[in-house]
Amino acid sequence: MNFVKMLAVSAAAIAGLMPLSAWAQSFTIKDVAGREVAFDKPVERVILGEGRMLYAVAPIEKEDPFAKIVGWRNDLWTTDKDGFNAYVQKFPKGKDLPFLGNLTDGTLQTETVVKLHPDVLLLPIGNKTAADEVKLEDMLAGIGVKIVYIDFREHILANTEPSLKILGKLFGHEDRAEAVAAYWKEQMARVTDKLKTATPPKPNVFMYRAAGLVECCGTFGPDNFGLMVDLAGGHNLGSDFLPGYTGSINAEQVVASNPDVIVVTGSNWSQTKDAKDFVNVGPNAASTLGDSRRALNTLMENPAFTGSRAVAGGNVHAIWHQFYTSPYQFVAVQQLAKWFHPNLFADLDPDATFKEFHEKFLPVAYQPGYWVDAKAAE
Repeated sequence: MNFVKMLAVSAAAIAGLMPLSAWAQSFTIKDVAGREVAFDKPVERVILGEGRMLYAVAPIEKEDPFAKIVGWRNDLWTTDKDGFNAYVQKFPKGKDLPFLGNLTDGTLQTETVVKLHPDVLLLPIGNKTAADEVKLEDMLAGIGVKIVYIDFREHILANTEPSLKILGKLFGHEDRAEAVAAYWKEQMARVTDKLKTATPPKPNVFMYRAAGLVECCGTFGPDNFGLMVDLAGGHNLGSDFLPGYTGSINAEQVVASNPDVIVVTGSNWSQTKDAKDFVNVGPNAASTLGDSRRALNTLMENPAFTGSRAVAGGNVHAIWHQFYTSPYQFVAVQQLAKWFHPNLFADLDPDATFKEFHEKFLPVAYQPGYWVDAKAAE
């Protein structure tokens, strides 16, 4: 059935299912796109337009992150298999939730959206252009479904805290959202405050984005991991070439830049089609640390890197790619700072920080393995 017609047919049916008591509580939020979104009742049914939004929902809905989720995109399974397994083992309901496609590549199963009768479809801000092109907001409004945009990727300083608070309001746990946001700011400040007074020289850093998924040389511009590099006291070389938060430069540009430090982003991409030669870092990757180190050193055999100061000096590392789309960026900033300025941040323990965050806020146990050095510790 045509999607627009299906929406029209469903609108009356859904309206008839709503009891009068459901309209008792109303609220309005302002999403990161600047849109005022009004709700006539508490949210009970949510679709995650990106599965990795679970990283942000979990500390808000600690008792059961899937309690209000009725569908999600399959990207958590394809890009972080170990994280997916940890959550669905603790909360088996997650395995039975329907997977939806991606709005930006045209694979979103709109019929499934209609059949799931959600109150809200959560989308990353990067999906807004595609949503506007197909007039998704207008179409979903016909069946009473709201769209809310959040962002932990494109503008991490501007949007992480507001996005957490949006989720707190949507899920009815504003106090938890405030606590997570406060912890985020406190842990970021442990690096940024010290750098304000110490002002050490900034190493030139090349972030090799999603090695094994993206051809050399994918990297980051002036936000996301690029901004994390700057916040950690480095100079992100990708910002010299890219206006947006992500993109690619050619190998010759990497060679000419001659980075002092190279950091590869990796994850368990074993469920991602055509993924190869990736560095497995992330939850539970500590058990295969040797394999991850070998994969990282193999990547450095690329001519783009072999003659660099980073390789010559042993300043090559890998870090969990999914820090780039979660409210856990403070962990990455702390670890980057230790790599860039080991003496200045000798007392900082990012592993302990993330373990504490799990114990305070997350429903799953901490499983180390979120980074690895190309050179084994002596």
